[in-house]
Amino acid sequence: MKCQICGAAAEKGLTTSVTDLGKCLIIVRNVPCYKCSECSEIIYTGDVVQRLEKIIETAKKLMQEVSIIDYTQAA
Repeated sequence: MKCQICGAAAEKGLTTSVTDLGKCLIIVRNVPCYKCSECSEIIYTGDVVQRLEKIIETAKKLMQEVSIIDYTQAA
């Protein structure tokens, strides 16, 4: 895969997604992604984005101040 920002090669890896909803902070660890080898841009595939959205929606319902979730273990 190529980086959409600089055009360099992007390699498979894992990252941490942080979503600040104002009243709570949702941290999702071990999220599959592609990382650009030049500019460090993070690229998610469509299925990962959909799953992240579901994880965030579930965490919003709990409304804790900080939620830390492992992507690989989230349903």
